[in-house]
Amino acid sequence: MIECNLRASRSFPFVSKILKVNFIDMATKLIMGHDVPKYNGSIFDVEYVGVKAPQFSFMRLDGADPTMGVEMASTGEVACMGNDFEAAFLKALLSVGYHLPVRNILLSTGPVYAKAAFLESARVLNDLGMSLFATRGTADFLRAHTIETTVLHWPLDEKSPNTTEYLGQGKIDLVINIPKNYQEEELTNDYIIRRHAVDSAFR
Repeated sequence: MIECNLRASRSFPFVSKILKVNFIDMATKLIMGHDVPKYNGSIFDVEYVGVKAPQFSFMRLDGADPTMGVEMASTGEVACMGNDFEAAFLKALLSVGYHLPVRNILLSTGPVYAKAAFLESARVLNDLGMSLFATRGTADFLRAHTIETTVLHWPLDEKSPNTTEYLGQGKIDLVINIPKNYQEEELTNDYIIRRHAVDSAFR
């Protein structure tokens, strides 16, 4: 056993709020040995939807690589409610700083299996009228599957049109970046794209 710690997570009060049941009060009474009636409610009894969105602090950490992993990188969360999932989710995204609408998307989708896995999503984005921009390998893959894509060169290529050029000028609304391998040049290019995406979003 590595650790065994009793803690009140942020999810605990969130669920209490959504279901309008004071689980903290119930838990305290149980710990103290009091009898507590069994809760027989169901999430399906609620006529609204609650959603939490993570609030990351990459923009405050100069030079940090904005990547996701198994560690909890979120430094805060926003909880929102709506009549349905879409409304609640949209409120949560707007609350943590997402900018809408999204029109121009930069794709760098990593190894072939990741490109293939993302293919249907790329087709949906294309059908929705999004303008797709991509690094060379991703662009070639999408074009081979009849998805129109504009090539943007890697940051280290120093050719135009360049990913950093478009990000710096605010021409990209969303970046989807999946690292391909652990070669130094690949890692550096991916890092520069992710860092520019974060820095450009808050200029």
